[in-house]
Amino acid sequence: MPDLIAQGPNASDRWRRPLPRGGEPTGFMLGRVAPGWAVPWDDRISRQHADLRWDGEKLAVQRMPDAKNPIFYRGLRKDEFEIGVGDHFVIGQTTFSLVDQRVRILASNDEPPTLTEQSYSNSQLRRVRYRDATQRIDTLSRLPEIISSSSSDEELHVRVVNLLMQGIPRATFVAIVSEQASTSTPPTKTRIEYTPNPSGWSETSDSGIRVLHWDSRQLILKPFSPSAQLIRQALSSNESILHVWSRAAGNNTPSVYTQSENVDWAFCTPISGEACPGWAIYVAGDLSSMTAPGNRDATLAATDDLQDDLKFAELTATTMAMLRQTRLLQRRQDSLRPFFSPIVRHALATRDPDQVLAPREVQVSVMFCDLRGFSRQSEDSSDQLLELLRRVSDALGVMTHHILNRNGVVGDFHGDAAMGFWGWPLEQTDSVRHAAAAALAIRAEFEKSAALSDHPLSGFRAGIGLCTGRAVAGRIGTVDQVKVTVFGPVVNLAARLESMTKQLQASILIDETTAQRIKAEVPTEIARVRRVAKVLPLGMKKPLMVSELLPPESPDFLLTNQHVQAYEKALDSFQDGNWGEAFRLLHQVPAEDRVKDFLTVLIAQHGRTAPPDWSGYIKLAEK
Repeated sequence: MPDLIAQGPNASDRWRRPLPRGGEPTGFMLGRVAPGWAVPWDDRISRQHADLRWDGEKLAVQRMPDAKNPIFYRGLRKDEFEIGVGDHFVIGQTTFSLVDQRVRILASNDEPPTLTEQSYSNSQLRRVRYRDATQRIDTLSRLPEIISSSSSDEELHVRVVNLLMQGIPRATFVAIVSEQASTSTPPTKTRIEYTPNPSGWSETSDSGIRVLHWDSRQLILKPFSPSAQLIRQALSSNESILHVWSRAAGNNTPSVYTQSENVDWAFCTPISGEACPGWAIYVAGDLSSMTAPGNRDATLAATDDLQDDLKFAELTATTMAMLRQTRLLQRRQDSLRPFFSPIVRHALATRDPDQVLAPREVQVSVMFCDLRGFSRQSEDSSDQLLELLRRVSDALGVMTHHILNRNGVVGDFHGDAAMGFWGWPLEQTDSVRHAAAAALAIRAEFEKSAALSDHPLSGFRAGIGLCTGRAVAGRIGTVDQVKVTVFGPVVNLAARLESMTKQLQASILIDETTAQRIKAEVPTEIARVRRVAKVLPLGMKKPLMVSELLPPESPDFLLTNQHVQAYEKALDSFQDGNWGEAFRLLHQVPAEDRVKDFLTVLIAQHGRTAPPDWSGYIKLAEK
């Protein structure tokens, strides 16, 4: 497919971009900051200067109404016109040429014999001293910025080829190539055509060599012919390989083997590294400008002159491979971000991962947060399951957001429930405070959403269990699969507390250890604790005091400190067996408080009299 070439006043002000291929006309914008077609070097070109439309044969050019400077076509100002292959137009100091040059990879049986071949290892080229070091290093210094600012591989290829054209002035042809997976079909000489792919337009070949991007200083229409043998030889040896072909007078070899009639040397430098699989730099040029063709001694001397160019290509390849490897590792790290909490990523960045993730016993606070209202919502939304999934995901997102925002670790998901914990991988002396703050924040967000009928979380509530104790945290699993989580009785108890929120009608239930630490470490302006009841959960042998975590006293919250004191006095009377006094004190708590209903109903069922075998705790009949 034809290319559009932009050439500014300086050699470095240049790009070559393939026009898209397709049945329907394709439009794009040309301007100083136009994505993909930017001309940043020319201040006479407006930000969006011309609208271009390619129909496969003609390129229609239309000047934008806000463009400040004219467009010249065939020496005349034109606001709208069409050009074909071989035509050009000018904006400011930049010439835009439409060319149709092709690349034709030569198989080994089509290549003429080389006059000379030399291979250069990386260490050998690094010992070469530049004769124009200042200019080369100045050009090469732009490579990190080129790689970091490239939005895609296609853009990177364009910029690196431009850089090589600047750094190797005697090059006629420069390309970034790659070797594709081998096939059983022998390579043949094949013209490379543009073929569409999801990320843009690239060039492919039956020879197994792919041209990622290329450019040439010449605007001739004859095809360029890189050597598949040279490319494969460089990639297989992992060394730079130089070939010089003979164009001596009277040579009967057809000129098709060269990139053009004025190109008769080429070298290929591999770009080694995982981030550049099978990539290489291919550079070709004109030997006659350096020495008389056909003179072997002169040709060998010219190969010494090319060592500066080979060294520049090798340094470009090495720098490009290292920087792309860094970007690849960064992308991999970014892709793992959702799998690790920020505090875990911080620990992994500063310490040995095996030590960080190794399972060890630690003091942790564990939270189980379950979504309430899911069953009813699933019945109501049976014909809109994807919408229900989105809402459940949003609800789980509320839980995980507040866990992570308070330096917690998301340990697992159980259906529509999330488990988080604090105290690992770094010791947290204030883990209970963080856990309590996260639990209250989750409660507040669900309550706020419930008040809005059109909110995605409307109809959902959260039940939370919070427990503190010793557990094993880290990389836990089998030889086949592992995950970062926490294990131990404290985890099971947190899950039981979350389940008990349904029976006790509380939003957040905590164990006695957590309650004592909150009272000792957390100011009442942040959180309060109310003892709810001493219970014996089903399947457990030892009763435990269960408390409720409450927000601080405020006009927006139902229970005052006096209400909490009245409830706890009632609880003391209840445990002592004075159920009539407990019943009276419970009526000092607002009727809207659902938690008091658990004791009130139980006392009423027994006629306000404790049973003869009363032991001070309640046996729960279900989990």
